[in-house]
Amino acid sequence: MGWHDGGKTVRKGRPLPTAQLSGIFGVPGGKDVSPQLSWSGFPKRTKSFVISMYDPQAPTGSGFWHWVVADLPATTTSLPENAGIPNGKSLPAGALQLPGDAGAFRYIGGAPPSGSGVHNYYIAITALDVAKSGVGPTASGALLGFTIGSHTIARATLIPIAVG
Repeated sequence: MGWHDGGKTVRKGRPLPTAQLSGIFGVPGGKDVSPQLSWSGFPKRTKSFVISMYDPQAPTGSGFWHWVVADLPATTTSLPENAGIPNGKSLPAGALQLPGDAGAFRYIGGAPPSGSGVHNYYIAITALDVAKSGVGPTASGALLGFTIGSHTIARATLIPIAVG
């Protein structure tokens, strides 16, 4: 299973584009626009997907969940840019956009604090063998990860960076 390269707004090891940084957290030019993503090669027994973006270097003691979307149908193989807006229409019916660590039901862009060094933003697509993750609409990224652990059948990560 893996990410498609064509048309992607983020690339492995490359800086997050300015639009994918966080204006909400004060990054100059940041727009909190979720990236366009597409994937393929997942197992035939996949029944749903989870997408997440996580920064383990965030100075919180536990990292920072920037975006978490659960219960994407197995027929979904891409998301357009800015699908992570609140109450948007670009996510498939039934998908749950969870609040992430900012408490916002949306994509929150990268925002490494000044002087904090390189931050790796783990954007993951996780294939599950169940149609629904089993979490409620206010679940944390950590709880979702715990809940789907035994149902994960494949995962691909894309790791862009930002420097604080």
